[in-house]
Amino acid sequence: MNIDFSNYMSPLSWRYGSKEMRYIFSEEYKYRLWRRIWVTLAKVQHEAGIVSDDELVDLSTHEKDIDIARILEIEKETRHDVMAAIKEFAEKAKIGGGKIHLGATSMDVVDNADALRVQEAFVIIENKLLQLLKLFADKIEKYACVPCIGFTHIQPAEPTTVGYRLSVYANDLLTDFNLLQSVKSYIKAKGMKGAVGTRASYKALLEGTKMSAQVLDDNVMKLLGIEGTLIATQVYPRKYDYLALTLLASIASSVGKFASDLRILQSPPVGEWSEPFGSKQVGSSAMPFKKNPVNSEKICSLARYLQQLPPVVLENATHSYLERTLDDSANKRIIISEAFIVLDEILETAEKIITGLVINLERIAYNLDQYGPFAATETILMSAVKNGGNRQELHELLRELSLPAWSAIQKGQPNPLHSLLLESDTLHKYLTQEQIKSLLDVSHYIGDAPERALTLVKQIKKIAKKTING
Repeated sequence: MNIDFSNYMSPLSWRYGSKEMRYIFSEEYKYRLWRRIWVTLAKVQHEAGIVSDDELVDLSTHEKDIDIARILEIEKETRHDVMAAIKEFAEKAKIGGGKIHLGATSMDVVDNADALRVQEAFVIIENKLLQLLKLFADKIEKYACVPCIGFTHIQPAEPTTVGYRLSVYANDLLTDFNLLQSVKSYIKAKGMKGAVGTRASYKALLEGTKMSAQVLDDNVMKLLGIEGTLIATQVYPRKYDYLALTLLASIASSVGKFASDLRILQSPPVGEWSEPFGSKQVGSSAMPFKKNPVNSEKICSLARYLQQLPPVVLENATHSYLERTLDDSANKRIIISEAFIVLDEILETAEKIITGLVINLERIAYNLDQYGPFAATETILMSAVKNGGNRQELHELLRELSLPAWSAIQKGQPNPLHSLLLESDTLHKYLTQEQIKSLLDVSHYIGDAPERALTLVKQIKKIAKKTING
């Protein structure tokens, strides 16, 4: 990496995110998109007879000949980044330079370039989200019928299955995937609409030609490969930024939920799941024995940061007074790119975790055996009442038997509830020994969780197949 480590750098410029995502939001790519927009505008104006053959050839020839250092040098004088880029382009394109940006306002270039970047970034997010869903589907399918103790209030509850628990996270991600399709359909570019969105400059420019301002706008957007919004001011509706970042925050929340739960399940008292841990990986500089869930912690940390960004862009939408102010400009240079790069890192990290996820079947079986008898009290209560028992009296009995059992577990002893239930004379009035023993096996007390988890797998595979073929 050619990086100046003597200057301040954001971790997002080198440590987090993929090379592809970082490039989309790089300064180089921004200027390349600006050039592409100017040349595309010139091509359409050439069709209208406003730009000559020689001028268009000159602009096209120098489209990729960009000197960013020179742009920044000019900007020191102009105090205007777009005008600096125009002047630098015109210095190279001696013939066509006089027609660069004709009829346009700065945001006809900046906003359309930003919309193109968001569109490309969404493709990366969509592909990684789909890959993560497919990985979850594989794990769900493998563990759909493996019973484990469930937890409510982070306390042992009734059994669930490993696959069904995984399906909870996958279901959230599938919701996000569907939401992504909706958000993509709403977000559009500004188009070529001029200083306050009326297209007045283009209408005046095209007077006497056979091309209308709308045709120019439509043709430019078609060549750029993005749809323009119907209504704009000097900028595209800032509500679009809010929709984009709200979606990114939602995806981060879904992955963050998975990472948070994994941290609990990796803690030694539970010990059922754990992150993959490299053979040379170091858990702690002070404690050599540590195997910390550092990747899950990173996901949770980045997700919390990302989830704070949507309110900023919502305020940008609120405070974009009348046809336009710069209330959004400075923070928009930061948060849009950071949101995408942060989520990119979250998804890449989650993919590594779910690919190498360690499922400790022995510990799962131990915890189920240790805490399962408590879950069995519900089925024992219902069965005893069916056989003539008093629901309230039996509930109190089971509560009283459970208390010493919990006390024994807290002292590190085996759970005695199994024996206490089998020895209860009161229960024997309504249930036989064999019936109580059968009810104490809660490994089958999982309802239709496996079937519904596998149904989700089918839905994910269907969407994956449709996306690949589509």
